[in-house]
Amino acid sequence: MTTTTAAPASQTLSRGIRVLEVLADAREPLSIDDLARRLDLHRSVVYRLLRTLEDHGLITRDTAGRVQLGARLAALAAGVAHDLHAEALPELTAIANELGMTCFLAVLDRDECITLASVEPRHAVAAVAQRPGARHSITVGAPSKAILSTLDPAEWPTAVDDRLRAEIAETARRGYATSHDEVIPTVQSVSVPLRLRGGQRPAAIAAVYVASPVEPEVIAQRLHRSASAIRGALGA
Repeated sequence: MTTTTAAPASQTLSRGIRVLEVLADAREPLSIDDLARRLDLHRSVVYRLLRTLEDHGLITRDTAGRVQLGARLAALAAGVAHDLHAEALPELTAIANELGMTCFLAVLDRDECITLASVEPRHAVAAVAQRPGARHSITVGAPSKAILSTLDPAEWPTAVDDRLRAEIAETARRGYATSHDEVIPTVQSVSVPLRLRGGQRPAAIAAVYVASPVEPEVIAQRLHRSASAIRGALGA
């Protein structure tokens, strides 16, 4: 019997990815000292990581030396679920402008729900920001419940408690999920599952807003129409 040992993970690569994750979560450019503090790494280590990331166009620095994500990341992201992104974007745009709400596409990634694409309404005075790449636990938020409602309970994370199980069951029964104050304080969301062909990650589309005269059921009906259009375009 042959015993195989898994190759050790690359600490340097892991740290570089963490740099990108911290920058993605930041609301503004960060200094090297800010990054070092958030990553709990020595400043010299962070500096070397940034030099490599900058060489590949993944980060940029302003005149004050503060760091932010680089444009090259957008090109890399365009290759992620390219067909799904391309077909979803016009539908997200239509929903956002019709309802005056930010609309986004989310997918399951291990135990997290990740925003793949997002569109803010064209003429809204104020809209909820939902940046592509934003992530949160799959146990909170309307898109998470919509995604979990399409999966076998054996595929759910262990953190799903009885309350969430009941909410997922209700989502499956009525065909849409709602949330309030679960991911962002004061923000509400309505989401419907986006059932795709086998092999593609479970997905959902959602609308987020602070307040609206439109009932959640009406929002869900509009989301379902776009979900059907996306599925049809993808041949799902």
